[in-house]
Amino acid sequence: MNYRHAFHAGNFADVVKHVVLARILAYLGHKDAAYRVIDTHAGAGLYDLTGDEARRTGEWEGGIGAVLRARFTPAVTELLAPWLDAVRAVNPPAADDAALADALSRYPGSPLIAQALTRPQDRLLLCETQPGVRAALEESVGRDARAKVLATDGWQALSAYVPPKERRGVVLVDPPFEEPGEFHRLAHGLAEAHRRWAGGIYLLWYPIKDVRAVDAFRREIERAGIPKTLNIQFDLRAVRQADTMTGCGLIVVNPPFTLAEELRSVLGALAPVLATDGAGRVRVGWLTPERGSGAL
Repeated sequence: MNYRHAFHAGNFADVVKHVVLARILAYLGHKDAAYRVIDTHAGAGLYDLTGDEARRTGEWEGGIGAVLRARFTPAVTELLAPWLDAVRAVNPPAADDAALADALSRYPGSPLIAQALTRPQDRLLLCETQPGVRAALEESVGRDARAKVLATDGWQALSAYVPPKERRGVVLVDPPFEEPGEFHRLAHGLAEAHRRWAGGIYLLWYPIKDVRAVDAFRREIERAGIPKTLNIQFDLRAVRQADTMTGCGLIVVNPPFTLAEELRSVLGALAPVLATDGAGRVRVGWLTPERGSGAL
């Protein structure tokens, strides 16, 4: 699977991933103590929705565009606010979100969403190996003393930079899935990092395309026996289509105690908005619960 992000920025997968990331960061911000965000495959940071790549696919229209045009309950609107505020911040002011959808020109990647939600005492470590993409990332984050951009391989970062000195934080692992065996590398990298920093929050994104590969990946995560591992699955349609990404998932280790119920609410509201056949589906459940605890 080739997942050059400029073609897909702001699509349904970004919506799901960034809503979850924003909810985690909002939770971490409730305590005064500093935390760190480690983004192992950071990307360019900011994406031009008027550029050739985004216009060629138009995927953002069915993602962030559809969300901005939709109406939600006050409770869901509140849950979406941290992420949507980051989107609004990188675009010109608009009268309302529907007007913003018509004029939307840029979409923030995970580094800029984290940058928008972190506080003066927090720190960001952003890893990107491709020189051109890294230069774009450096320009996107600007001269922010909290953010450090490194030319470090994301998989190496999982062992090199955990635990952080803050002892609180989240590690986002969002590989491009361009190489064979990345599901195994994802599971293995998580297990190795967790041995070094068992108290960290880990957020792993994965595409749903090859169902057998996804099932094998989840089994490998289960066999690792890491407590408090939550799986989130978002399907765009009821029937999967071969050779097409019809959904995505997230593994969250040590999720905030509020996260599962928040996601059942907010992703459940997003499912009919993002679905391509009106039958979008969300599943949120434990792969491995906390030792000695019951189900959520």
